[in-house]
Amino acid sequence: MLKYIKNHMTSIDGIEIYPIISLSIFFIFFILLFIYVFTGSKKRFETVSMYPILDKESDVITNEINDQKLKN
Repeated sequence: MLKYIKNHMTSIDGIEIYPIISLSIFFIFFILLFIYVFTGSKKRFETVSMYPILDKESDVITNEINDQKLKN
């Protein structure tokens, strides 16, 4: 099966550019992500750190706090 695919791919003109393009896209994405993270302002990261945590434990704690507020 692999021989069939390999032989079929070698018969296509210009196929050798696709692995180069995909590798380039991969590296460019992670380089841009690296730049975004390390050049980000401290204020932006503080804002993002204030987003709610979405897990079951924090949900239970949040619900208990809200219930106590409603009772008072």
